[in-house]
Amino acid sequence: MVVLQMVLLLCAGSSLAKDFCSPNVNIYAELEKLNDMDKRIQKLEEKLAKVLSENEALKPLLQDSQNKLKSLQKENEAKKVAFSAGLLESGTGHTGPFNSVITLVYKKVFSNIGGAYDSNTGVFTAPVKGAYYFKFYGHGHGGTTMAVSLLKNGKTQCSVFAWKPTSNGNGSNGVVLTLEIGDQISTQLWANTWVYDDPASYTSFGGFLIFPL
Repeated sequence: MVVLQMVLLLCAGSSLAKDFCSPNVNIYAELEKLNDMDKRIQKLEEKLAKVLSENEALKPLLQDSQNKLKSLQKENEAKKVAFSAGLLESGTGHTGPFNSVITLVYKKVFSNIGGAYDSNTGVFTAPVKGAYYFKFYGHGHGGTTMAVSLLKNGKTQCSVFAWKPTSNGNGSNGVVLTLEIGDQISTQLWANTWVYDDPASYTSFGGFLIFPL
């Protein structure tokens, strides 16, 4: 009986020693996993550093693209050009006759897209190079001659004329002109002539950009 007990104790001690030397957690395997994770983190950090570096390199390109976009937007706005105006802002009456030519100033502005027409001077200034269309109308009566010319940079391009109409004399003309930036278009009343206008805007001036060049 005593011998059996001793055998059992020896077996139990041997089992405990085996468990101690061979724990359930494999420390080396876990260390290997940590080492592998550290390598992966290092690779991610390298990729992140590369992305940040590329991002810094792209900043000038991004700024350049933004500047070009703003420039294109500005050019697009400049391409929207159109205006139309009647001679008298209100009331009824004649303008002229005068001893010399005068620039007609159209005060009743119907539209002025792009702001190229100046209602204080009667002058249209081209904001962009392109092909433009202009048209103007003149009305006279009462036996006095009506004559108006359209000018580009001070040079006559076309005119309307009615010789001393006893009742009503109307004239209209239009022209397509190639303009550079800053070119000016206006209309002039001839010396010793007049034009008539009222709320119906019989005497008027207008134009628009057909396409840029």
